[in-house]
Amino acid sequence: MAESSSGPRDHRVGDHFRNRYPHDDHGFGGLWRWAWERRFRFPKAQAFPLAANDPAALAANRSSPSLTWIGHATFLLQFGGLNLLTDPQFSRRASPLAWAGPPRTTPPGLALEDLPSIDGVVLSHSHYDHLDRPSLERLWEHQERPPAIFAPLGLGEVLSGWGLEQPRAELDWWQSAEYRGVTFQAVPAQHFSARTPFDRNRTLWAGWVLEHAGRRVYFVGDSGYSPDFREIRRRAGPMDLSLIPIGAYDPRWFMRPMHVNPEEAVQIHCEVESRLSVAMHWGTFLLTDEPMGEPPRRLAAALEAAGRPAEEFRALRHGETLALDAVLGSEA
Repeated sequence: MAESSSGPRDHRVGDHFRNRYPHDDHGFGGLWRWAWERRFRFPKAQAFPLAANDPAALAANRSSPSLTWIGHATFLLQFGGLNLLTDPQFSRRASPLAWAGPPRTTPPGLALEDLPSIDGVVLSHSHYDHLDRPSLERLWEHQERPPAIFAPLGLGEVLSGWGLEQPRAELDWWQSAEYRGVTFQAVPAQHFSARTPFDRNRTLWAGWVLEHAGRRVYFVGDSGYSPDFREIRRRAGPMDLSLIPIGAYDPRWFMRPMHVNPEEAVQIHCEVESRLSVAMHWGTFLLTDEPMGEPPRRLAAALEAAGRPAEEFRALRHGETLALDAVLGSEA
């Protein structure tokens, strides 16, 4: 049966990828319009205080599930006896250039050199604020052995071009792989990929559902709002912990297809039936037009408007660690 124009569609077209649901254009024309409209009117850079943490305790921990927000989309997730890192980004800029591009305003909440030995790295897509070559190269130098990489389709060629190992699993949406007792499943997101003007959508973008002992952790990656979230809940089950972006959403006419705002983040939290969600993608890099401190304030207001308790969806301080058993109960 043919799908309606508003229904899901094949996300692979030749050697390119696309989103499953039609949406407003988010191309280079819009980027130029945005650049012209904002010109030199940027929001004020803001640094946020770091939480105290104990790198030695994190390094020694192999049995107690925990989550540490390092900044932006970078988390240290200690889960299933593994030390996992999402979208490692420790650089001063989210840019191919060391001297230009979006600056980091808040330092990493945990220095790369203070990380425990990392067993696995989960990558969501190719953008510079999520796939940072210097951070990966530093991580490889810091470790005695390289971590296993879990990536969407196409990123293996990028990584091998940098002299890094091929991903242990390079997955299409809904494919999964198991590693040392943890299942890694790539799931849809509404976004795009590009590192140059010439490679747009040649690699896939994805969220990830990680499962161990009946507990599910959902790393959204980067995404605009779409019906994909309801399908993720239907196919993967309700989430125990979700890591959901809340920032980089203005101007709305341009960012809406690719970046959710705090109100949509709460909607995602509800649709995937997450017991606990943690905010990401805010307060680290000066990327878009909203004030840098606005996303957590709007998140709190959106939770109240939805009648959900504030403790269900938390905005952590950079470097803050959550002991997951304390908030979710022990794993099954």
